[in-house]
Amino acid sequence: MELIKPDINIDFVGYKNTWLGISAVAIVLSIVIVLFRGGLNYGIDFTGGVMVHLRFAQARSVSDVRDAVLPLNFGESNIQDYGTEGTEFLIRLPLAASEVKDASDKLTGALQDKFGKESFQVLRVEVVGPRVGNELRQRALLAVFFSTIMMGAYIWLRFEWRFAIGAALALMHDVVITIGALALFHYEFDLTIIAALLTVVGFSVNDTVIVSDRIRENLRKNRRESLSSLINRSINETLSRTILTTGTTVVVTLALFFLGGNVIHGFAFALLIGFIVGTYSTVYVAGAIVLSLDNLVKGTKAAPAAMKPAAAVTKAAKK
Repeated sequence: MELIKPDINIDFVGYKNTWLGISAVAIVLSIVIVLFRGGLNYGIDFTGGVMVHLRFAQARSVSDVRDAVLPLNFGESNIQDYGTEGTEFLIRLPLAASEVKDASDKLTGALQDKFGKESFQVLRVEVVGPRVGNELRQRALLAVFFSTIMMGAYIWLRFEWRFAIGAALALMHDVVITIGALALFHYEFDLTIIAALLTVVGFSVNDTVIVSDRIRENLRKNRRESLSSLINRSINETLSRTILTTGTTVVVTLALFFLGGNVIHGFAFALLIGFIVGTYSTVYVAGAIVLSLDNLVKGTKAAPAAMKPAAAVTKAAKK
């Protein structure tokens, strides 16, 4: 089955400055969104505290649940509508582990007084200490950072430094934009999101390695051909494989998002955005960075050579 004709020749690197500009704008917008939101919406895994998952028999509003919780003076409690029918809510309380039992009893009593004893059900209660949450957050962020660096180092050893820098920057591009999308839709940033980001890094670098390997093969076969032409041809030759791989993973991720339930919505959303952005970066960003670095190196080497004739003229004039 061929989705793409073998002799197709789309000029991917011809507009490399445009693609790099679009990526730069997307990265800046992602950072602005995170800052505008006041930072990431960290879950209990990273902040510490208590999370109570409730399900009501009838639809309720966030304000109704908040009116029942506020008189308990738990501090800066966070109440989030968790489902699409207005029957499930997540209540996050900044409490120590020793206060969980009393807080849970008080919360249950307050909700029973306001809505009735049989009107709701406590589905789960999660507790994480603040010290553990802070340690988990640091380790999670380091895991994403070092995985990106190690992927770049692997490509450096297997190919060369230009491809390594291009791959590392493309991976950072994918992670930042995915985080920006999560912040835009106010998804909770917890350990499952970290797992999704690491999956995105692995998926994106796999595509990048395939394209880089094809570029290396074409370099051996056609040493006289320009690097821009070789990169362009290599991307076109692997385009059918890229579309098929991404298409199948996106279909599965869409099934997870729509059919997997609210618990994995954030995980599936991060995968969906990451896979799409990762494919874009493999086709449009990684090769453009490699070509830009090659042009930069050639320009640096050509500059001293261009100065030699002028120096020779000056020397002749002195004589």
